[in-house]
Parts: sequence; C-alpha cells; structure tokens
Amino acid sequence: MASMLLTSLRSSPLTSVSPKNLNILKMYSQAIQNVDEFVSSLDLLILCVFALSVFVISYADLMPHDLARAALQGLLNRTGLPKDAVDYIVYGTVIQEVKTSNVAREAALGAGFSDKTPAHTVTMACISSNQAMTTAVGLIAAGQCDAVVAGGVEFMSDVPIRHSRRMRKTMLSLNKAKTLGARLSLLGSIRLAHLAPELPAVAEFSTAETMGHSADRLAAAFGVSRLEQDEFALRSHTLAKKAQDSGLLSDVISFKVPGKDIVSKDNGIRPSTMEQMAKLKPAFIKPHGTVTAANSSFLTDGASAVLIMSEEKALAMGYKPKAYLRDFVYVSQDPKDQLLLGPTYATPKVLEKSGLTLNDIDVFEFHEAFAGQIMANLKAMESDWFAQTYMGRKTKVGAPPMEKFNSWGGSLSLGHPFAATGCRLVTTVAHRLQKEGGQYGLVAACAAGGQGHAMVIEAYPQ
Repeated sequence: MASMLLTSLRSSPLTSVSPKNLNILKMYSQAIQNVDEFVSSLDLLILCVFALSVFVISYADLMPHDLARAALQGLLNRTGLPKDAVDYIVYGTVIQEVKTSNVAREAALGAGFSDKTPAHTVTMACISSNQAMTTAVGLIAAGQCDAVVAGGVEFMSDVPIRHSRRMRKTMLSLNKAKTLGARLSLLGSIRLAHLAPELPAVAEFSTAETMGHSADRLAAAFGVSRLEQDEFALRSHTLAKKAQDSGLLSDVISFKVPGKDIVSKDNGIRPSTMEQMAKLKPAFIKPHGTVTAANSSFLTDGASAVLIMSEEKALAMGYKPKAYLRDFVYVSQDPKDQLLLGPTYATPKVLEKSGLTLNDIDVFEFHEAFAGQIMANLKAMESDWFAQTYMGRKTKVGAPPMEKFNSWGGSLSLGHPFAATGCRLVTTVAHRLQKEGGQYGLVAACAAGGQGHAMVIEAYPQ
C-alpha cells in the first residue's frame, strides 16, 4: 500500500503543484518512508528465550503474581539478562485478582526488575499472551523498545467470588453510614439470601452459554462423533507423555510451593484408554452430548514468559535467537454459532499476509480447547462450502496434515491456564522447528467472544 501511494504521488506533474502542495508531498514521502521502515523492521523481531511455570491443577495457596514472578525469574536465570536491559514488560491475564489488577507490574517488581521498567497488563481471553507478544512486537517495530518480555498468567485455584449485588450495596452503604443508628438499620436489613455468593461461570457474557456447551453444538454441526473426539484426546495425552519423557518440554521451570515439595513437571498428562474414556458421561449437553471431561481441556494454574528483541540487539548482547516472529492476525466472528472457529478464519489470513501456503508450513500448533472444537475446525478448513458460504473465499484453505499437528501434545493434555497458553504454543513451535529441521511454523487459537489469532514463526538459522 505504501509503495502504491508513493508511485501515485511521484506520477503527479510537478509543474502543477504549488509550493504548499510540495511541502505536503514531502510530508507524505517521509510518512511512507516511516511506514516502509516499520514494515521492514518486522523481519528483524526475534524470540530469544522462553520460560514456563509448571502447568498444574492447583497452586491454591499462592497468588497470580507469584506464578508470573517465577516465570520472569526463570527467564532471567536462563539468560543472565541484566534486568535493566529490559525496556518493557507486557503480561496477559483473564481472571484478574483485584489486589494485583496490573499483574505485569507486580510480578516485575517481585522478580527484581527496576522500578523504572514500565509494565502493563492486557486481556483477550484465551489469546491474552498472544496479545502480549504482539504488543511487544509493536513496541519494538515502532522503535520504542529493543527488548520486551511478554507473557501470561492464570490462576484458577483462587478465582474472585463476589457477594451478591444486594450484599455489596449494603456493605458499601455501611462504609458511608455516619451514625450507629444508620449502621444498625443497614445490618438489620440483611437477609440470609443476601449472603449467597455469585459463583463465576466460564460462560459467554453475550450469549450466557458455556464454552463447553458451544463446543458440543459445534461438534454436532460438523458431524464430529464422540469416538473421533476421544481418539484425538487420547492422541494429545499420549504425545504429551512421550514428549515429557523424552525431555522435549524443556522450558518448564521447577517451582517450590511453600510448605510443599518442588513441582517440576506438568501434572495433567494422563494417558488413558478408549474404554475408560467411553465410560464418561456428557459434561454439558445431557444425556446425548459428546463433549466430556476426558475430551476437554482442563483448567489449570500457570504462567509463561518470552524474551522478544530486535535481532541487532540480541546479537550485540551475545544471545542465540530461537525464531523470527514473521506475521500475525486477529479475527472475530459470530460468538453464538462460531465461537470456537477462530483458527479456521485466522489461518488463511495469516498465510496470505506472509506470502505462504499451507504446504509451506512445517509445524502446526493449534490451541486444543476441546477435541470437538479441533475436529470441527479441521473439517471447516477442508470445506469449500464453508469457505464460500461464511468466509467469502473461493476455495478452502485445507486442513493441516496430522503428522505436523500438535506433535508434542496440547492443551487437552498439558492444561489450559487461559492467558498463559499462547506463549506455550509459540514456544513449542520454535522448539519443534529446531528439533524437526523445519522452516515455518503456524500458531492458531480460538478465544471467548468469538475471537481468534494466528501467527507465523520462522526458524532462526542455526
């Protein structure tokens, strides 16, 4: 676009341009040069080092910033990176702890970063750490920073549980009451029903439907059977167990839980059998649904961190880069009937932006929210009818070949701490590219609100 605009300006006859318009042309030319420099700088953004806290089912006695701090400290320990070399810190989170709403800042201070290092927190459901990483990309590409740490943290073991609205109003009024009589009157108005808490639900605000219920409907719409879902879930656990036993999940850092032993590996990987999985009852649509606890990702606590730098800065500091961040897109669609189809919409867009085809991709890592969601996306990507009817495309993009797909397990087996998953996906792609000798990898994920994300990663020359 910038080149087209520049060509248009240069083709105008200068004899017809006033001095005032010449100044405008100069301004346009400078702006176009800045855009070109911005775009070219995207080619030099690299991932250097990764750190993941153990994804576990319960860290109940901690707080979110404790996990984020552990990931940040793990990153520092692995790199020997001077803390003052980090220009900015961006973290994603979904369910916020009121005491540490800007968890990025609290975790950074707890990890010993300079109080002069800015930090902020973003939220975009299950792609929050993807948003943190691309925010870092923008800061570096715009020339604001040379080194940014991005990550995500989620803490499901102690989610905020609110009082009822009536009770909250009474408590706020009590705080403002001037006299003893006013306080006693307010206390006397409290009824037993007012004490009932508002329990959080993993449901869409716009539709009031749980994601599991939506996944069940999506699987039915695409004809995904219970057997297909259980087979894919078993595949995820089996591959994750193999990767863990082979030492491939090397970015996981050990974590000492106060009063307990050191946790050194993800504890949700549990290969089962098809017979055992078949015994489970539907979790959402009963009695005939197909989504169960075994073929759904489970909620966990966890944190992640990645160091993103300009190539020039990384090499000057003596770091060996892992991968290039080549391109990314965000998409959104109908949150009712297409809530979990983000990968289907995002994948062709990011391929077109990066000038690649599906056949150019050596490694695929898709977020496994549900086995049914994954299988539905793969079927949608293989459908010309879906591409033409819903996406305005002439032909399908095609589904990733399974031999390249989530080969070290995924969210179904490793767990899904909402805001930390995106960094894990990118980390896995970078390592798989190195291990398997590939050049390009593609990350894709769905998210609440009917949103989605895809990113292209390129292996750094070894």
